Amino acid sequence: MHDPTEDIRRTMTAEINAQPGSREHLEQQHGQVWDTQELQRDFVVLGFCAPFVVVAEKESGRRGSLLFQHSPRLYHSFQPE
Repeated sequence: MHDPTEDIRRTMTAEINAQPGSREHLEQQHGQVWDTQELQRDFVVLGFCAPFVVVAEKESGRRGSLLFQHSPRLYHSFQPE
């Protein structure tokens, strides 16, 4: 099955992981940042499609997506559906 977003996502993943940011840097750039434990505390993970993760907020049920970098694994840029 062909994924029309694959090339774009591969490019984004390579760019994000070429120079991963510290938590402080990502917070300055994107606002709230979650590590894996914080992500599990606040969201139900519905699926991964690097560099995106699809989530639902535990408190409200609101669905959306986050971007993530590999190492250190940090999630940011929550976008509701």
